[in-house]
This record gives sequence, structure tokens and C-alpha cells, in this order.
Amino acid sequence: MQASLRLLSKRRFLPIFVTQLLGAFNDNLFKNAMVLFVVYAVYNDERAETWFSAIATGLFILPFFLLSALSGQLADQRDKAGIIRIVKLAEIFIMAVGATGLWLAWADIAVHVLAIPLMLAALFAMGIHSTFFGPIKYAILPQHLQPPEVLGGTGLVEAGTYIAILAGTILAGVISVKVAAIGVVVIAIIGYVAGRQVPAAPPMGAPMKLDFHFIRASITLVRNTMHIRRLYLAIVAISFFWTIGAVLFIQFPPLVKNVLTANKSVASLFLAIFSIGIAIGSIAINRLLGGKVSAKFAPASVIGMGICVFAFHLVCRGWEAAPEGQYLSFWDFLYHPDAIAMTGSLLGVATFGGMFVVPLYAFLTTTVEKHEAARTVAANNIVNSGAMVVGSVIAITLTAIGVAITDQLVLVSLLCLPSAWLAWKLHCACD
Repeated sequence: MQASLRLLSKRRFLPIFVTQLLGAFNDNLFKNAMVLFVVYAVYNDERAETWFSAIATGLFILPFFLLSALSGQLADQRDKAGIIRIVKLAEIFIMAVGATGLWLAWADIAVHVLAIPLMLAALFAMGIHSTFFGPIKYAILPQHLQPPEVLGGTGLVEAGTYIAILAGTILAGVISVKVAAIGVVVIAIIGYVAGRQVPAAPPMGAPMKLDFHFIRASITLVRNTMHIRRLYLAIVAISFFWTIGAVLFIQFPPLVKNVLTANKSVASLFLAIFSIGIAIGSIAINRLLGGKVSAKFAPASVIGMGICVFAFHLVCRGWEAAPEGQYLSFWDFLYHPDAIAMTGSLLGVATFGGMFVVPLYAFLTTTVEKHEAARTVAANNIVNSGAMVVGSVIAITLTAIGVAITDQLVLVSLLCLPSAWLAWKLHCACD
């Protein structure tokens, strides 16, 4: 662990780490400020709230499905540091649009006809931003780090990402949307400055013609990646994880409001606990594996995750709600007799999830040649985003047919079983 932390003192790692951390922070500050405001201040219907949460999630991940093939090609065929500078500059303008929507929402000016559309447009644009940045944050690591450092560097990036998600999520729950509007623009500017410090990472393979036909390029990219058995198993297992994650993240705000009858600070706390857990799991699995890229602990990790999801379901089922018309405050929630069981089960879900997914991401960049790493990550993003869209559709469909949010958690726990089987197959194929 100390060897991994020493990477934070190296210019070949620190700028990309900080740039990714700030980007994740800004994404979550903006998205959660928007979703929590709409759920708590605009709508007063569980179905509408779940639908909005699902639509917001779907809009953010749709660009990953459509544009990941192009982003992977660019990352492998152009200087990765140069692309970082372009996308971080774009983030400033995107957040200016989102900030306008947040400010209009705070001021109660044209909330439905202008503020919400502006916020959703900015969220979609941030999805595009993240699509082009995503392959780089992993593919640049094998180029700048030594082979024994890759798993530790990947773990630090994952841990830093979820700590940033934690910070952005917590802040979104405690500040006004007016303050959030200012914050997202300021953080975007700082992120651009950090991105300019990333060392050059020129293409390492022979030049190839870019295919701008995104449908054909996506099909070709996935087909050329998934024929490698260990990549196929890793990508499909990661996709099951993000299907589960999509359903959980969609459910959190309406579940906290309508089942736990708690205010938005508690919804923010739930997302924060999830982020803390994944950060803990990311670091723990690196220690257990000793820097070796292996799926050894992945099957047990995802089974543990499923058990904790089911425990979370049971606690929700037995939760004693607040009096009608009232919401539990942050401190009321902490003093609730079931609060420890609730937060403990959620922390377990996230910790086991982090232990499961981090080694699988390391497989993506160490299985192929360095000049193919970005395209491999992009292929993974295409399949993952498709899985997250499926998760969003599942959440919307189950809500539409009247399945209670707490009962939807049972399906989430069952999805961990095929993930465990895939992880076991990967372990047998590679270790």
C-alpha cells in the first residue's frame, strides 16, 4: 500500500489522479444537486421521482454506449494528454450551462420549461465528456507506470474516484443549488488546470484511420475485444456489477424519501456510504492480492455483495417510518434503532463491490498490448453502459407495474449470482 501511495508524489501519476478526482467530484456534485432538488422540491410522487432518477441516469450513460468506440480510437491514436486538455476545457462550458439551470431552479424561474431541460442537457453533455475521458484514465496508466505499479495505480484511481464521488455527493446534500451552481464552474476550471499538467502520452501503435460511423465502429470494437476469453469474462462480469449499481443508484433518492421517510441529507449520506465502501474495497483488494492482477477473490466478493443487498432489503422492510408528513433529519436518522444495520449493510454492499470490480478493471489494461488499452476500456464502456441502460429500464418497468422499491432489492441480490459464476470462470481461465 505504501508503495502505491508513493505514486502520488510522481508527476507521471499525480496530475491524472487529480484530474480524474476533480471530474468525478464535479459530475456528482452537479448530478446529485439536480436530482435531490427535483425529487424533494419539484415532485411529490414516488413513481415520478423514480422515473426522473432513471432518466437522469440514462442520459448520463447514453453517450458511453454511442461514442465509446470513437473515444477509444482517439485515445489510442492521439496524444492522451492532448485529449485531456480538450475535454477538460469543454467541461467549463458544459458546467456553465448546468449552473444556469441550477440557478434558475433555485430562483424558481421556469423550473419545468427551462431549468430542468438545461440541467438534463448539461448532464448529457457531461456524459459525452466522461465518455472521451474514460478510456484515457485507465489506458494511460500502463504507459506511465511500471507493470508492478499498474494494479496499485488502478486501485488508487478507483479509490480516489469514489472518495471524490463521496465528497461531491455529501456536498450536494447540504448546500443550496445556488452554491452548487457556482461550485461546478469553479471545479471545472481547476480541473482544466490540473489536466494541463499530465505528461505527454503519445500513441504507441501504428497510425490507423478513425471510423466516425459510431454504430459500425462500436460493433467492430466489441467484436474485436470480446473474442479474447478473459476479456469477455471480465467485461461481462463488470457489466453485471454496473447493472446492479444502476438499479441501486436510481432507487436511493426515492427509497430514502418514501420508504425511510428521511430528508435529502440522508439520501446524500447513502450515496456517500456507497462511495466510501467502494474506496475501502479498492484498497483492501490491492493488499490481499499483493499487486497481482487476479480474480481469486472476485466470486466470494460478489456473493458477499449479494448477501449484503438482501440484508439491506430486510432492514428496509422492517423500517419504522416517520409520522406522516414529516421527514427524519440527518441526526434523527442516525438515532433510529435500525440505522446501524441499515448503514452497515449498505457499506458491506459497496466494500464487496469494490473488491469485486477493481481487479477486473486491471485485467482490461494488462491483457492487451499498451497501444490497444484505450480501445479495450472503450469496448468495456460500451457493454457496461448497455448494461446500465438495462438496469434503468428494469427499475422503470418494475416501478411502472407496481413492484415496491424494497422488493426490487431482492432482484438486485439475485443478479449477484451470475456475476459470481462469471468471476469464477475468469479465475479458472487466468489464475
